Amino acid sequence: MEKSLLTNLEEPHFEIAPAMTVAGLSARYNMENIEGISEQWERFMPHIGNVPGQVGNDCYGVCRGYDENSFEYIASVEVSGTEDLPDEFISVAIPEKTYAVFSHRDHISEIGKTHYTIWNKWMPESGRELAHTPSFEKYDERFDPETGTGVVEIWVPLKT
Repeated sequence: MEKSLLTNLEEPHFEIAPAMTVAGLSARYNMENIEGISEQWERFMPHIGNVPGQVGNDCYGVCRGYDENSFEYIASVEVSGTEDLPDEFISVAIPEKTYAVFSHRDHISEIGKTHYTIWNKWMPESGRELAHTPSFEKYDERFDPETGTGVVEIWVPLKT
């Protein structure tokens, strides 16, 4: 394991999250094009606060559809329904589930290192088993999108 990819990861807390539906812009990524996620957020930013049926102000970076080389990432907000969404949006139903919740406190450009540490160090050493539902990043009022600083929570679904 490359030391440069590891972060000093805080122990997670565990939380049962209620079911929710999110909607936003989707794209598929691998290690060669992962930098495109920031551009995806730039395209999504003008929609925040204007999405039909938007619930609250939090934003979510939802990860799903993993295979050996890639995953789908959805820059999104929670919605109360999927009617009247823009044509380019997709919606994802996230079931109620127990999550390990990690806090990423470094600059957003370093979030890949936190993900790497969670998936390649914490998960294998935790004795926990991953649930086959989406994981997500939660961006709330503690994160400043202008500076890329603050707290981002990373929610990892667990089998119970």
